[in-house]
Amino acid sequence: MFGMEKKTEGCNQENRADKVAAEAEACYRSGRMHCAEAVLAAVVRNYMPEAGEEIARLAAGFGGGSGAGCICGAVVGGTMAFGLVSGEDRNRVKRLTRELHRWFRAEYGETCCRVILKTHDKKCFELTGRVAGKVAELLES
Repeated sequence: MFGMEKKTEGCNQENRADKVAAEAEACYRSGRMHCAEAVLAAVVRNYMPEAGEEIARLAAGFGGGSGAGCICGAVVGGTMAFGLVSGEDRNRVKRLTRELHRWFRAEYGETCCRVILKTHDKKCFELTGRVAGKVAELLES
């Protein structure tokens, strides 16, 4: 048992980010969650499991660009995760949020759900996983 703990102790952030990405994409593909819920749930499961699965319900209104096609729900889910995992460190949350937005714009050109759906052939499953992975990478920084 102790030997097994030692082996997982050395996991690097890339493996953790890959795990979070895969979990978020799987949650979305399952049809149980949309993008915002899936990102939040995967990050929470890996960084704050004590918060419980039901925490993802906080993101229920943010799928499909908050139901209005505005900001990408995956980005919102990631931002919510930063706030939850970072506790009261608002400066860290702001910094991580800015970094996520910069990365997302560089990757997808926009943070607007409506535009992304048109320009990226509705690949929200993959996008959700990539955002969750990036959130995990940023949390490790």
